[in-house]
Amino acid sequence: MSGPAIWPIEIRLAKDRRSLTIVFDDNASFTLSAEMLRVTSPSAEVQGHSEAERKTVGGKRNVAILSVDPVGNYAVRINFDDMHNSGIYSWTFLHDLGTNAERRFQNYLDDLAAKNLNRDKPGIR
Repeated sequence: MSGPAIWPIEIRLAKDRRSLTIVFDDNASFTLSAEMLRVTSPSAEVQGHSEAERKTVGGKRNVAILSVDPVGNYAVRINFDDMHNSGIYSWTFLHDLGTNAERRFQNYLDDLAAKNLNRDKPGIR
């Protein structure tokens, strides 16, 4: 089995624990907010097992990251202060998330509005 096409060379949690900066070996560098990481978690709890099961999670504007723990040599598990910790963030997922952050976050905002949720009040639909 071959390794990922991209590899992180630096992962840095901000002092306020509200963002994670990742630098990859292709010179791409992304600073991803804790909110963005939480609401796009690759966990089955958020993503479901199909597009129809995907959940939109509100009330995560001020979520913080408690820890970032390695999972083998291919990913990290991010533990959030709302006790969510079931997502495994592969290097490929994190690179894609950074590359498409603006579009992904706008999609999240659009989903919140369509489901009558917001960034400050907890809710899942």
